[in-house]
Amino acid sequence: MLSSRPYLARALYQWLLDNDQTPYIVVDAEREGVMVPEQFVQNGQIVLNVAPTAVRDLYMENEAITFNARFGGQPMQVVVPMESLVALYARENGVGMVFGHEPVMPGYVEPSREAEEERPTLSSVDGEEGATESSERDETPPKGRPSLRVIK
Repeated sequence: MLSSRPYLARALYQWLLDNDQTPYIVVDAEREGVMVPEQFVQNGQIVLNVAPTAVRDLYMENEAITFNARFGGQPMQVVVPMESLVALYARENGVGMVFGHEPVMPGYVEPSREAEEERPTLSSVDGEEGATESSERDETPPKGRPSLRVIK
């Protein structure tokens, strides 16, 4: 499967703009492929304002975030590979998301028909053969670990 990070980042970015917030990104500047102004990197990270008023030609693609900006009056193209995106948040109130490290996922392969037939069903997991009876649904769940019940 593809990484969810670029999809979440695009949605969060748009949500922040829709709420009149200023989106900032935190970047791991020590990752391969990162192009940021080195003079502003602190502790291996850099915080960048990515509001439409602060950058030009912003592209949030699946592979990277790219844009043009000025740092100390000097124009620069910034490249932030998605793996190096640490967080995206609003400057005004800190609302946003910190992205964890995702495992390296091999390319998605469509499952074969045989694999679909071998998948466990809910009844095989529950140990029940049929649908839950109405009287069983009314019972209070046992205390302890929460569990998901399917109600038909």
